[in-house]
Parts: sequence; structure tokens; C-alpha cells
Amino acid sequence: MSENNNRAVFNSKFAAIATTVGSAVGLGNIWRFPYEAGVHGGGAFMICYMAFVFLIGVPVLCAEYSMGRATRSNIFGAYRKLAPGKRFYYSGYLGILASLLILSFYSVVAGWTIEYCIASVSGQLDFSNSEIGHYQFMILTTGWRPVVWTIIFLAINTYILLRGVTKGIERASNILMPLLFILLIAFCINSFTLSGCREGLTFLFSPDFSKINSSVLLGALGQAFFSMSLGLGCMMTYASYFTKETRLGRTALITSILDSMVAILAGVIIFPAVFSFGISPEAGPTLVFEVLPYIFTQLPGGNIWSTLFFLLLFLASLTSTVSMSEISIAFFCEEKKMTRKKATMLSAAISLIGGLICALSFGPLSDFTIFGLTFFNLFDYLSSNICLPLGGMICSFFTGWLMDRKLLKKELTNNGRYAFRIFPVLIFFLKWICPAAIFLIFLNSIGII
Repeated sequence: MSENNNRAVFNSKFAAIATTVGSAVGLGNIWRFPYEAGVHGGGAFMICYMAFVFLIGVPVLCAEYSMGRATRSNIFGAYRKLAPGKRFYYSGYLGILASLLILSFYSVVAGWTIEYCIASVSGQLDFSNSEIGHYQFMILTTGWRPVVWTIIFLAINTYILLRGVTKGIERASNILMPLLFILLIAFCINSFTLSGCREGLTFLFSPDFSKINSSVLLGALGQAFFSMSLGLGCMMTYASYFTKETRLGRTALITSILDSMVAILAGVIIFPAVFSFGISPEAGPTLVFEVLPYIFTQLPGGNIWSTLFFLLLFLASLTSTVSMSEISIAFFCEEKKMTRKKATMLSAAISLIGGLICALSFGPLSDFTIFGLTFFNLFDYLSSNICLPLGGMICSFFTGWLMDRKLLKKELTNNGRYAFRIFPVLIFFLKWICPAAIFLIFLNSIGII
């Protein structure tokens, strides 16, 4: 295993990109993006989303990369080393808390993808009409069944993490990410054969700018921020494993492009199918687990396509949860001086407890609510609506105003070896534009605007 100051590092540039893209790509790209685009008018939403990815996402990603590699530390340690005595390191707890909360409910949804995949293989899925599809969704996702699949998913996640940074995370990403893109391309080719292909692609790629309003802008801004795993510390933690040869600006740009490509390809897969079968693109969150299985049943070889699609969702879920788990594992190893095995098992145990509570919130614990929210919805709300925006604001503010400017430039230019001509522009965005934009996300997410 490669080492740098007794710390593991990724072995290649491809590994650095594969792991960070794997962290960014998840259910947010394949599940959330299509229904957000459907609700917000398709092409107009996509244009706004792409603009925000590069105007907000890339600068914050550069900030997280720079902090991570400069300190070779977890999110807590990065703030402590860069601003000793200023107590900014307490903000690291936000990322750790958010990662554990997200792991808890995310693993439940990921467990659904495993069950759907197996049910597709065995031919047990029956989505011959919308009522039967909804009934089957309720059967598969309520009661005690999700508990089993949540445990199985977390066990797979833990196995990868126990193998370490290079033998576990890196090797898994090097295999899973190419496989994910192969599956995406296969689905896109299938979409081009559907009768509603032209209508679906027109909906996605022909923007009606008259539809752009504050709701579309805020929705696109939030999707850009959340789909790239910003504010958690995932990217900061992974960047601490980058070699000194990794060009941070280029890696941030490639990560953003590939992450956006996955979201757009998901749209290319889903909207031609939706229009082919006369289904509203505004179907919302049920699009993946109720609407698409119905569409698959109408296609030749429907079980095969259904199996491959839920395998695709499973792979996307796995690459994201591995990165989220690494946030707390790195913290336990470096700040609490645990062995990697103990840190991994502790993180897995916390995630398991949270995951079981979230899984049961669809069944035995469905009547138990806090502020009117089930545990699943509460964990989602606290992490996505509060912890992530606050973490993103703090990161952009910190790098824009407080981080040593010379150190930041040193990281982005690889100690002066490469030009980074937009450095003044990046600083301007980190100081003013990014914190303001993320603050708007925060206000929108808690219902103030």
C-alpha cells in the first residue's frame, strides 16, 4: 500500500477521480435529479442545474480538496490544523453527524434497491398497473422486510471499508464506477429505441426559459449542491488520500462533469420511457420505485432491464455510502487513536442502529414521530436541510476568508508547477457568491423562502 507520512494515498490519478466521482454519484443523481427535472420543467431546470454545478459546486469542491490534501487529515483535524485556537474544528462535527444520519436512512433506500433487484431476477415484481405497483411498493418497503435488506447492505459496505483505503475503497471504486457507466450507456441505447424518445429528449434538452422562476432556481441550486456531496466532508476526507501529483482544479472539474453526466444520462434513460407510456414526468419520488418498474414490464425482456436498473441504483448507493462512512472512520482513527478495524466497526454499529430505526419507521415505528416526522424523515431533514448547508457555508467562508491564501494557492498549483489563472475569481466566489448561494439553499430548505 502506498504511504505518505504513514498515511494511505490513492495509487493513481484514475483512482482519485473514480473515488471522488463515486462519492458524488448516488441516488441524488439517478433518483432525485429526474423527478426534480420533471417537476421543474425539464430543460430549463437542467440548464440552471449545470450552471450552478460549475459556479457553486466547483469552487466549493476546490476548497474541500485543498483543505483535505493540505492537512492530510479528517474534517475535524483539517479545521484544527488550518486554524489552531479558533475552534472552527467544531464544525467538523456537523459533517460527521450528517454522514451518520445520511448513512442511516440512505441504507434503507439502498436496501430497497437490493430487494427490487432480487425480485426482478426471480420475476416476482408485478407492476401491471399503478394500483398494483403502489401496493407492491408498500409490501416491499414496510414492516420488517426492510430491516433485513438494510443489514445486508451495511454488511457489504462494511466489508469494503474493512479492507482499507487502497485495497477496499480504491479497488471497489475502480471496478464499480466503470460498471456503473456501462450500465448507464446500455440503458441510454435502449431509450433511443422507444417511441417517446424524441419527446422525452425534447423535454430534457429544449429549455423553455419562461418556466424559470425562483422555485426552479432554488431547486436547481439545491440539486447541484447535494448531488456533489458538498458540505459533508466526503471530498475533504478523500482528498487527504490524494498524492501531491494530483491536480486539484482539474480533478474538481472532471468530478463535476462526470457527476453531472450521470444525472443527465439518468434523465435520458427515464424521460423517453415516461413519454413512451404516457406517464407524467412530474411523477415525483415514486418515479423510480413505482413508475419505472411498470414501464419495464411493458418492454421486451422487462425483468432483465428491471434487474439491471436496480443493480445500477445499488452500485450508485454503495459508492456514496462508502465515502460517507470514511468521514467518521478517519475521525475515529486520527482523533480517537482507534485502529481502522475498530473505527470501521464502530461506524458500522452506529449506522446500523440508525438504519434499523429508519427502516422500522415505515412499519412498527410509523406512528412514532418527532415534530411530526418519522425517524426516516427526521434524519433526512436534519442532515440535508441543516447540516449540509451549514457545513458548506462554513467551508466556503473559511477558505475564502481565513485559510492562508498562499497555502491554498500552493495546493491548487501543485506548489507552483501548474498555472491556476482563475485563482482570484475562485477566491471571490468562495468569499461572496458561494456562501450567499448556500445560505439561500438553507433558507429554502427550512421553508423560510
